Amino acid sequence: MFHSRFLLLCFYLLYFCAAFRVNATSPPRNAKSSDNLHHIDSPEHNAGSTGYRGRSTEGLEGFEPGDVAPAFKVQTLNGVFQYSPQNDSRSALIVHAFTNKSAFLECLWTWNESLSDLLKYLPANTEVLLLSLDDTAQQDALWMKEQVYTAAAHGGKEILSRLHFSPIPVFALGNWLPRVLYSWGCGGHNCGLAQVLFSSPDWSAPVIAKRLNARYDWLNGRWGADPYRLLDAGDGCKPVASVKGAVAWVSEGGCSFFTKIKTMAESNATGVLVYALPGHPIQDMNCLGDDCSTSINIPASMVHIEPSVMEALRKGNPVNVTIQVTPSPNFFFAINQKGALSEMGWFLYPSFRFMAWQAQWFIFNEALQEHLSQPAVIVPVFDRHLMQGETGAQAVVDLPEDFMDYDILELDASLSCPGRRDETCAHWDHTVQLYVCCDRTSPYCNLELGRWITAFRRGTGHWLTDVSPLIPLLNDKKCVFTMKTVPWAMPWMTSLQLRFSHSNQTGNYSDRLYPFKVMSLFPGGTFDKDYNSRYQEIKFTLPASTKKVELYAVITAHGSDENFCGEFCVTSHHFLINRSINNTLVFETAGSPLGCAMRVFEGAVPNEHGTWLYGRGGWCDGLQVDPWRTDITSQLDMSGTNSVLYFGLFEGRNPDPKTNPGYIIMYSSLVFYK
Repeated sequence: MFHSRFLLLCFYLLYFCAAFRVNATSPPRNAKSSDNLHHIDSPEHNAGSTGYRGRSTEGLEGFEPGDVAPAFKVQTLNGVFQYSPQNDSRSALIVHAFTNKSAFLECLWTWNESLSDLLKYLPANTEVLLLSLDDTAQQDALWMKEQVYTAAAHGGKEILSRLHFSPIPVFALGNWLPRVLYSWGCGGHNCGLAQVLFSSPDWSAPVIAKRLNARYDWLNGRWGADPYRLLDAGDGCKPVASVKGAVAWVSEGGCSFFTKIKTMAESNATGVLVYALPGHPIQDMNCLGDDCSTSINIPASMVHIEPSVMEALRKGNPVNVTIQVTPSPNFFFAINQKGALSEMGWFLYPSFRFMAWQAQWFIFNEALQEHLSQPAVIVPVFDRHLMQGETGAQAVVDLPEDFMDYDILELDASLSCPGRRDETCAHWDHTVQLYVCCDRTSPYCNLELGRWITAFRRGTGHWLTDVSPLIPLLNDKKCVFTMKTVPWAMPWMTSLQLRFSHSNQTGNYSDRLYPFKVMSLFPGGTFDKDYNSRYQEIKFTLPASTKKVELYAVITAHGSDENFCGEFCVTSHHFLINRSINNTLVFETAGSPLGCAMRVFEGAVPNEHGTWLYGRGGWCDGLQVDPWRTDITSQLDMSGTNSVLYFGLFEGRNPDPKTNPGYIIMYSSLVFYK
């Protein structure tokens, strides 16, 4: 089936050939003509194949995330695509390698919503090079182009000039691109080749078919490694007692995917395989509406119809099915605007929007780098310092002599992984807090200066947080900075710099106000029925020479009771000034399907593992927690006594969870300026 004249094909065959018969049912392809194409054979075309940074030219090693991408050329349907690292106006480039052996990629290219996401959300400064891992590359290129052009008939045609379809198989490119795709291979969620292996006593060899798992956030069951018995259950819309203890074989149509799987779970099946009807592509089996809040404890996948399986089941012959994943070359990698290679993370479901989110993060990072190039007094704190355990990361820092003359303090923070690949990154999302102590006798000692949330198995987080109101916490020239997360978390490498600057760079400082005092207010705590009763009204007078007062709070909600509080529920936080003026912060997007995905432009790390897309209570995976700042000067009696009272509500009422109450992490203060 495959050509053997290319050396790299040997590696390719390890992944895609087996002693078994492999089902590679093609998605619909209606291309009627082919372009006149040829393979370029020139020194430029083979750029990168003669060595890279002194590394060996043999094998597949030599490229890691962050490395500078060498120049290359690739033949496309419309000419030659050229990439040069010397191009200062370079766009970001995403490289996608398709294979028809992946049900995930089939759905990515046949699902109308996925193609619409490509046209709608890919940023204007991003180009995409589309390749094929198969020896049907020319057919694949024509088919992919047709899919996009058909979708663009309804809008989005301006993107077409930035999509480049190559008819040359990856294994025949002759440049360095295959080295990245193969050496960055993967076998995890929606990466690698998810398959089912059917076997029956009457067959001379098993049948292997590609599969696509249903959305995991409402399906809690997982496939096991041992063979299952497969039994026919019709369309799966009605209970079938005979499937007890077996995998139910059901057809698409007749009712929703959710109904099929729920019905089979109620029939005590151990799993469900939904097969697409002849000529239909594999679909993304997702829930809709209220169904998404119902958990089902069996796994389910979609496959193509298999005639031999249908025939065996019709005759009453036993059929077993085994679930497997075969590692494959990577399907995606990127080159950012600076020419650095980048991983693309985890595509949770088959939509090109995940590709667009990565490109959007490149735009954020480009703007961040531009901001960091502005003048500032920089004080290094951590440089890839190991953060783990009870002590976290700690450093003693000498501040500049005149640091109190600055009215802007920004935290330039980043979290990276022990290695250069995402696979070395820590699992789960955890709160990271930065504490500072400059005078151990001061009430300011070990107060929180900044807060972030770790990304889930991605190491590209980089953020800039303005904490200027907290400059008074730096009340000495030598300070101890401690950054830590929960002690049982896997290790992160943390980097941090303090950036001092003036809000008016022209030097006219006469009308500038400086924070000179911070008064602590309310902490957080367990978000239960007694939450608000723990807080008492605080009375205060303004220090002499006060010109402005600001309410400053950093609040995040965590945990999950029966109302998914506080992580996924809407909470509101109220600061009542002088019993008359209510200053309110509401976490409106908590629990929304794309609440955090919509914050990629703000620096939320895209394409993490886990449910990173969903909105949270005041935070997102892989993002800084922005302080909430409100000028309350006009709400105060500048010469008399004032008061402030805090209370927190769940959907407008006092929290009253029945089980497992969540909790609020809060540092709140009044900041006085002169």
